[in-house]
Amino acid sequence: MTSGATDSSSSSPAESNEQSSSSGTTEKSGESHTAEVADGGDADEYDGVESIPDTEFGEIDVDLIDANPRQPRTVFDEDLLAELVHSIREIGVLQPVVVRQKPSDRSRFELIMGERRLRATKDAGLSTIPAIIRYVEDTDLLRDALLENLHRAELNPLEEAAAYGQLLEDFGCTQEELSERIGRSRPQISNTLRLLRLPPLVQRRVAAGVISAGHARAILGLRDPEHMEVLAQRIVAEGLSVRASEEAVVLLNRGDSINVSRATTKVAPEFLAVAERLGDRLDTKVNISVGKRKGKLSVEFANHEDLDRILSLLGISNEDAI
Repeated sequence: MTSGATDSSSSSPAESNEQSSSSGTTEKSGESHTAEVADGGDADEYDGVESIPDTEFGEIDVDLIDANPRQPRTVFDEDLLAELVHSIREIGVLQPVVVRQKPSDRSRFELIMGERRLRATKDAGLSTIPAIIRYVEDTDLLRDALLENLHRAELNPLEEAAAYGQLLEDFGCTQEELSERIGRSRPQISNTLRLLRLPPLVQRRVAAGVISAGHARAILGLRDPEHMEVLAQRIVAEGLSVRASEEAVVLLNRGDSINVSRATTKVAPEFLAVAERLGDRLDTKVNISVGKRKGKLSVEFANHEDLDRILSLLGISNEDAI
């Protein structure tokens, strides 16, 4: 442990990354220090790490950082990740990741915050990353990761619901206690958790962004899971608004059939049936139009990951499609 404070103004983030090698050597205040991360010692014994209460800072070998097993986020936008890779190559990592020592292996670290930064740093070819080492219990690990993603608005509704459910189950807290710990209202947590009651087919469409959280809450008004799937298919195929979906829920719960008018374009029923079947197969909205000499089939996707999912269902790799 160095006794003096680190001079953070002595080099830029990019220079700090360039000075770091795969052995964990870092240049700080004109001296060379090696982070002893392979001997199983405590973080207090590391060279090149500045100590402040309950927190330390240092450059850590990216290969010594393991993913957070409680990471609530499962979808990462590849385009945004590529932009971050370019930024890190140009100017370095501006915001340190947050890690803790693994309880089962003190020579390694577990990520708390910054998975996208860690991935981008690896993709940028850097061997080390600036990191804040915190001392947190398992009860705080998921909460911290959840809060980071909630504040960045990077979780889809199903990921958020699953994270809430995991916190409640793992740590035995009530919705009221969870509300106080993460700064979300209890009704908001309760409404989000209700999404986990959706049938798997509907959940997949919500996770892919094909059905909005507003539509999903309307679907939850149905008592029959089969009706939920039917309405979800109609929402995707016909582009129903949330208001129209709520009206359909009332009709279905009364035992009435739902008859929402389709677009006024004149398309033969057999073509519409093909588009509907394909939309069901791909879990997205498929539009079809037929002209005098040719027709057009269009497939909607929510983001880069959703496009990869659709291509995979069609047996096409992303590389083949480009």
